Amino acid sequence: MGVEIFPGFAASKVLYDSENSVIGVQTADMGLDKNGEKKPNFEPGIDLIAPYTIFAEGARGHLGKSLIDKYSLDHNSQPQHYALGFKELWQLPKEHPHYKQGSVIHGVGWPLSETGTTGGSFLYHLPNNQVAVGLIVDLNYRNPNLNPFEEFQRFKHHRAIAKYLSDGERLCFGARAIAKGGLRSLPKQQFPGGLLIGCDAGTLNMGKIKGSHTAMKSGMLAAEAVFKSLVAPQPEREADYQIEFEASWLYQELTSTQNFGANLHRFGEPVGGLLNVLEQNWWPKLFKKSVPWRVMDRTEDHMCLDGIDQSKPIDYPKPDGKLSFDKPSSLFLSGTQHDENQPCHLHLRDPALVIETHLPQYNEPSQRYCPAGVYEILNCDGQPQLQINPTNCLHCKTCDIKDPSANIDWTAPEGGGGPSYRGM
Repeated sequence: MGVEIFPGFAASKVLYDSENSVIGVQTADMGLDKNGEKKPNFEPGIDLIAPYTIFAEGARGHLGKSLIDKYSLDHNSQPQHYALGFKELWQLPKEHPHYKQGSVIHGVGWPLSETGTTGGSFLYHLPNNQVAVGLIVDLNYRNPNLNPFEEFQRFKHHRAIAKYLSDGERLCFGARAIAKGGLRSLPKQQFPGGLLIGCDAGTLNMGKIKGSHTAMKSGMLAAEAVFKSLVAPQPEREADYQIEFEASWLYQELTSTQNFGANLHRFGEPVGGLLNVLEQNWWPKLFKKSVPWRVMDRTEDHMCLDGIDQSKPIDYPKPDGKLSFDKPSSLFLSGTQHDENQPCHLHLRDPALVIETHLPQYNEPSQRYCPAGVYEILNCDGQPQLQINPTNCLHCKTCDIKDPSANIDWTAPEGGGGPSYRGM
């Protein structure tokens, strides 16, 4: 069909021509050691050139982030907002008293409500006596002591959830940031030589906590826009995605939930939840259209942390090994693997900020917001020092989002590294 697939090769750099139009991507060099020196198996990256390049990296893609910045694609939108989603797959015994295939449970509130944090939860009854359980923690939380991983472990002890997991076996664990700003946070998705689609742009429908169908539709619309441009008598350097998007059900669906996340961020769960009920249920039934007002949240997630001296400590219970677990055992179930002798893919713009600023002000929050123990503060001869464990990385991108100084850049590691989820 004329399709070439390059599995195991990470796109590391956007390529531009002399007029600042995108002309393709460059793959990462393979076979470099920790110090960036060439190993015997070194292979240089290659340039992949195309009339149009479509970027679909998922939430907080590192190339997408650079494109948004270069072309100021987000200058007319509110900042993108994110949440960190946890998910576990459990196997239940046969004849489990509470298992009911097809049952769907969504929730809000405890335990996040105890710290004034917003988010949600889910429990899906899958075929073959399996359930998927998860917690979504909004990354605009204020308390630097909050540990999203521990909040998830605590959540599973709620009696409304624990009864479904009792006597079950945990099969897989995963974590990933999701883009939840919705229509208000969508950047301009077209630019000279390329398109930004799916969760790389932020097409997830937060009202449904679902983004696969919207991302696929975004890709289909991108294909239509590129095709029309290619067959035009005089192809434009910028394929007109926007006209396809605004004429689609994807635009209508995102319009219907355009205030969903901002309502919760601005007004909290009780009031924001009531507003969402009004906007999603009552208003469309009465007026047959979406609400005319706009609710905006213009504060970026990383700017929301309070100082450690202004924040209450949070005491998390030790895992019991039945419902709650520690990070190492969870990381094992994610199947995460990286070649240890490669350059670190997590870059600090200013390494001194961690010890000089973040540690005294926030007790270095990366120790807690990272769900995989990538960041640690060690005591080296009486002096604190940051240690980065890149081989633990789940590629959730939370550090790229929540660092209070926007000091961490996640980039793609050597191709093939990362989590290997089973059944997720």
